[in-house]
Amino acid sequence: MKADAYAKINLALAVFPASADGFHPLRGIFQSVSLADTVALSLASEDHMSVSNQETPADESNLAWRAFEGARRVARINQPGHVTLQKRIPVGAGLGGGSADAAAVLGMAGEQFGLDNEAMTEIAEGLGSDVPFALVGGTCMAEGRGERLTLLEPLTGFSIALVVPPFAMETPAVYARWDALDGPEGEPIIDAHLPPSLRGGLPMRNDLYPAAVSLDERIGDWRADLSARWGTSVAMTGSGSALFGFFADMDEATSAAESVDVPARLSVAVEPVDRGWRRIDG
Repeated sequence: MKADAYAKINLALAVFPASADGFHPLRGIFQSVSLADTVALSLASEDHMSVSNQETPADESNLAWRAFEGARRVARINQPGHVTLQKRIPVGAGLGGGSADAAAVLGMAGEQFGLDNEAMTEIAEGLGSDVPFALVGGTCMAEGRGERLTLLEPLTGFSIALVVPPFAMETPAVYARWDALDGPEGEPIIDAHLPPSLRGGLPMRNDLYPAAVSLDERIGDWRADLSARWGTSVAMTGSGSALFGFFADMDEATSAAESVDVPARLSVAVEPVDRGWRRIDG
């Protein structure tokens, strides 16, 4: 079994002070985009995992492997498996690549073991805050830790230039800095720089951006450079370091991505997709 596991961007991300359990409630719009890892799952005679890069662990600490273990535990099936990840989504970028891989493995294992949606959702919630969204994908209003999802009408009519600078951000450190800064709000993108489908609704802001810049001023430099280069507002997704801007179509977004002439981990045009993962083997 093989699937595409789609990256996500936070079109809007409002963060609130930590609750008694130490987690920060949030409210925002999450969107799956066409950048994807390829994830393969096969039944085997013994457990094994392989990953295409050296940044991602290929052991029981990997979220995708934990998803497979969770599925077979709930299904009460003692079946060894082989998980393979072909990574394209950069780590430490706020693009939810690890969660996407876990959701794709969980979805395929759930099909293999006969798990229903309720069981898979419960497993996803136990794996991490972004996994429930990655299991569903598309366009969602996310609340709570990100597990309370309201499916929205799919967004269309625009494309995105996505750039990942040559450094990573650590999510816990960004949240800790946000706390230390007394919970700043990010500056919203003005309506004139948004696609029509995103105008007049929830403010398109990322409250983690001031904390990320405070931790590493390079992200502010990259954002300013891209904004000047593209002539439009540039946003950060998640806790960084990925940055993006909106364009009318894939041709414009591709031209914008190709205009980046400084070394980046990734510079690519993407478009919204209506799911979090997709089987590609039938």
